Amino acid sequence: FYNISLYIQKKTQKPIFNNLLMSIILIILFLKISNIPYENFKIGADVINFMLGPVTVVLAVPLYRQFDLLKKHFKEILVGILGGVITSFIIVVLIGKLTSTSNEIIYSMIPKSITTPMGISLVNQLGGVESITVVCIIVTGIFGNIFAELICKIFRINEPIAKGIAIGSASHAIGTAKAMEMGEIEGAMSSLSIAVAGILTVFGATLFSNFM
Repeated sequence: FYNISLYIQKKTQKPIFNNLLMSIILIILFLKISNIPYENFKIGADVINFMLGPVTVVLAVPLYRQFDLLKKHFKEILVGILGGVITSFIIVVLIGKLTSTSNEIIYSMIPKSITTPMGISLVNQLGGVESITVVCIIVTGIFGNIFAELICKIFRINEPIAKGIAIGSASHAIGTAKAMEMGEIEGAMSSLSIAVAGILTVFGATLFSNFM
């Protein structure tokens, strides 16, 4: 299904036909039509799920290649990632409070911009709903993958480092796949942002939950 989705995306060249989004839709349709219970599907899917952590570590390769760039712009990169994490926190909490959402749901949405393994660990620690967190992470990543390039064009963001930091801190590994398509520097900075944003989110969310 992923290969089919990749073929469709290459043929259409339309962002809306995102290969990950198409794969999810096709798998859901297949399971529904064939009446395969999710529990049975999950047995095989757990093998792939287990590999999420190790695969995320592989993103360190492009970062290693651009290590000199990291040292040169360390302060700017750190401030950029921190700004992305704080913005994510404010948006989630603000929307939650304005819509009178329970703390449980707010906790579930906070990890939306970090990788799935880190997000699941964090939400279990906070006492949120794991399934909601997973959906939020996937949706955030897909939106980042689809619209990242367009948003950069609209706001005339041309600096590769700025692009990578914005994409990685906002839409984790799925967004980073798009950043890597845009360029090696964008991919390296986005990879760095995943790790740093994840750590900052874990510490920030744990501290924040004590005041809720």
